[in-house]
Amino acid sequence: MKKHIPLILRIVVAVILIQTLRFKFTAHPDSVYIFETVGLEPYGRIGIGVLELLAGILLLIPKTVWAGAALTLGIIGGAIMMHLTQLGIEINGDNGVLFYTAVTVFVLSLVILFIYRKTIPFIGKKLSF
Repeated sequence: MKKHIPLILRIVVAVILIQTLRFKFTAHPDSVYIFETVGLEPYGRIGIGVLELLAGILLLIPKTVWAGAALTLGIIGGAIMMHLTQLGIEINGDNGVLFYTAVTVFVLSLVILFIYRKTIPFIGKKLSF
């Protein structure tokens, strides 16, 4: 079971990242509203969608898990900062679902990166504690 937990965490984060792409790539009104509010519509919405797709794929490839987790931390860290500084916790009456999902993905990505820290090129062996 212990061996399967990292894989389950990777799949959960990848699924969350990938399932949100339909909103970004189809210009869902909520997605457009978010990116207009932070001044990144439409290029930021599409660009971040592409980066989230890349992160989701990297998380599912064993040799690139560390890169997917690190990329996810950067993307979702930015999303959390936008929530805290410009958007607010609740967006369009969602009761904070987007924010809390972002926090969950951030924490899970941090755990994944910690688990796979030894596979990071150049510095991974130094991080074995």
